[in-house]
Amino acid sequence: MATVALVAVLAGGCASRQAFPDDGKRNVVAAFYPLAEAARRVGGDAVRVVDLTPPNVEPHDLEPTSKQVDRIEAADVVVEMGNSFQPAVSRAAERAEGRAVRIEFPANDPHIWLDPVRMQGIVDQVAAALKDVPGSVERAAAFKQELAALDVQFRAGLAECERTTLVTAHEAFGWLAKRYGLTQEAIAGFSPDAEPDPRKLAELADLVKRTGTTTVFTESLVSPKVAEALARETGARTDVLDPMESGAPGAYVAVMQANLQRIRAALSCR
Repeated sequence: MATVALVAVLAGGCASRQAFPDDGKRNVVAAFYPLAEAARRVGGDAVRVVDLTPPNVEPHDLEPTSKQVDRIEAADVVVEMGNSFQPAVSRAAERAEGRAVRIEFPANDPHIWLDPVRMQGIVDQVAAALKDVPGSVERAAAFKQELAALDVQFRAGLAECERTTLVTAHEAFGWLAKRYGLTQEAIAGFSPDAEPDPRKLAELADLVKRTGTTTVFTESLVSPKVAEALARETGARTDVLDPMESGAPGAYVAVMQANLQRIRAALSCR
C-alpha cells in the first residue's frame, strides 16, 4: 500500500473563519476530486468539503484563487498530494500550518487513487484527520469495504484476457495496471500536458500493430487528437478511460466500474 504521510492535523486554524459559514461543521479543503471524495465519504454531513479543482478542470496545473487561498488558511483540515503533483496548491497548503495532510506517493507516479487498494490508504489518512467527527470511523470502514469489493471485481474481471497492454493518453493508469497484471503504454507522461515525442509515437504505433491492440484510450479532460491519429494509423478504435482527476460527489465506485468494463472490452477479457 502506498506510503501516506500525515504531516499534521489539528482542530481549528489561526486564519480568519470568514471563509466559511459559522454553522459548526468541520471545514475540509481538498486539492482535487479523489481526496475530496474520501473526505466526503468519511466526514458525512458533519463536514463541509471544498474541492479546489472545479469539475472538468485538469488539476495538475491548478493555480488557487485568492478565495481558495483564504479557505486553505481557514480550514480545519487541508488534504493535498505531495511530490509536486500540484505545486501551487502545495505552496498554499504551507499556510495551513499544523492542519495539512499530505498524501505521498512512490516512484513519481501520483495516480494511486486509481488502485482501489491504495485508495484505502488515502481513506485511512483522511479518517485519522477526522477521527473526532461523529460516525467517521464507521463511514471510513464502510467506504473501505466498497473499495475492497471493487478490488475483487477488478481481479475477477481482468483475470482472463486475450491481451494485457493498455494504451492510454497519459501515464495515469500505472498503479492500476500493476495491481491487476497489466502493462500501461502511454502517449504522454505523468502530466497529460506533456508534448508527445514523435519517436515514442512511432514506437507505440509499432506496439499496437504487433500486439493486436484494438483500443487506444483517450480522456475527457485531454485533447483526443493524438490518440485518434494513433488509432487511425494502426486500425484501432478509441474509447475513454476516466482518470478521475475531476468528478461528481459519490461517483468514485461507479466510474471505476465503468473503467473496468471498458478495459475488459478492450482486452477481450472473459
